[in-house]
Amino acid sequence: MKLHSNHPFHLVDYSPWPIMSSFSMMLIMSSIINWFHSYSMNMFIITLPLMLLCMYQWWRDIYRESSLQGLHSMEVLTNMKWGMILFIVSEVFFFVSFFWSFFHNYLSPGLEMGALWPPKGIFPFNAFQIPLLNTIILLTSGIAVTWSHHSIIKNNYSQGYNSLLMCIILGIYFTVLQAYEYMEAPFSLSDSIYGSVFFVATGFHGLHVIIGTLFLTVCLMRFKMNNFSLYHHFGFEAAAWYWHFVDIVWLFLYTLMYWWSN
Repeated sequence: MKLHSNHPFHLVDYSPWPIMSSFSMMLIMSSIINWFHSYSMNMFIITLPLMLLCMYQWWRDIYRESSLQGLHSMEVLTNMKWGMILFIVSEVFFFVSFFWSFFHNYLSPGLEMGALWPPKGIFPFNAFQIPLLNTIILLTSGIAVTWSHHSIIKNNYSQGYNSLLMCIILGIYFTVLQAYEYMEAPFSLSDSIYGSVFFVATGFHGLHVIIGTLFLTVCLMRFKMNNFSLYHHFGFEAAAWYWHFVDIVWLFLYTLMYWWSN
């Protein structure tokens, strides 16, 4: 009697991390609401490490399934690719909501804004200073991560490692420049709809840059451990897709919110 059969898909083991991650995310949202109302970060400081620990443990298990146990077949990788594609599509619609708000107010500014865009009293950034430099930085980092991906396919791991390291450094440089830009901003989040849309859209993009930099940093560590091969490097491929998405969103942000609306 045949007790088991080989199959192309992966039946995951029981794991505590999905429910723990959901519970920690609920605590994170509750702590943020508490922070906004009572101006106390204590609950947020406690719950954030809990969520980060759950994320680390969950992704550690996935890494072990892929690199050490060999459970990620080509069918599993195909499903993961579709999952990453749908995740990026959901992120696209997330930013579409910000651009929708921007165009709604840009094309028909209300009387409370002086019927002007930017609103009266708002002095926007010069699009040809730090924003243009950040655009060049992100485009260069996109070239670097593409170079790294091509090097993996060609089995040139030294070039792949160096170009990925260059991409990470450029990502950090972008974040530092954006933080400096925020500190020197002549308007704030509470300065009319312009300030709200600008800081929310560019701020969430900056958060995505930080997440993408961490994503690529994990890939860099896996490079050192020789986890990637010519046919099995989806962890890196997903990070590259995410980084290209971040680049494209920034091109829209720069064109519309820095240059066109100025």
